[in-house]
Amino acid sequence: MRHLRHLSLILILWLIAGQAGAQQHPRLQIAPLDHKHFFIYTTYGTLDDGSTYPSNSLYAVTTQGIVMIDVPWDTTQTLPLIDSIERLHKTKVIACIATHFHKDRTAGLNKLKARGIRTYATRQTDSLCALKGEERAAFIMGKDTTFRFGDLELKTFYPGPGHTSDNIVVWFPRERVLYGGCFIKSIETENLGNLEDADPASWPASVKRVQRAFPHPKYMIPGHGSFRDLGALQHTATLAQQYVKQQK
Repeated sequence: MRHLRHLSLILILWLIAGQAGAQQHPRLQIAPLDHKHFFIYTTYGTLDDGSTYPSNSLYAVTTQGIVMIDVPWDTTQTLPLIDSIERLHKTKVIACIATHFHKDRTAGLNKLKARGIRTYATRQTDSLCALKGEERAAFIMGKDTTFRFGDLELKTFYPGPGHTSDNIVVWFPRERVLYGGCFIKSIETENLGNLEDADPASWPASVKRVQRAFPHPKYMIPGHGSFRDLGALQHTATLAQQYVKQQK
């Protein structure tokens, strides 16, 4: 039954994303974690060279409603995603937390706000959104904040600069899920990617703060690429160290 439910979710999203008409991008993909209440959804953004690139986000089903961490990068799939998962899980999306100010984490926040979904970002992220002209969350939270939504507890944590000066990670203590967003590079990634707002020199120390705060994750979710390897956090620190060494 659980397997059928997952297949149903994939099928519904595949059909609805296709109906949304986003032929320029691959369709939205979704995969459950081993824990039945957590799902990773992947959409695709267009890079400057015209190619598409995948972006991971997460949602969790709680007794109070559905909580999203970050948004679909492809904004044409924001409302189809919300509509389909609300129908599937028979509950509403109630909140969304943005992990930094870039478009792949904030584009579509206005659509969520229009649906009555509570959107959150840190003050630093909100300031950068205002400065860069990105969509802004409705509510400001502290960098290190604990939320409880029904039976779910989550903690936001600011480790220091890395991918951006404002990047946070999200920790689910009971399930031991670490959502890193773009602060964590996937294990197959060979470089740090977009460095426009990055601080490679500070990144390794920021990684160590995450490792000390959450030493034994069961799941680790990077912002892009595969999410089944717990070595991704250390891999990120290694990439940053190599980059800094090469610049000397």
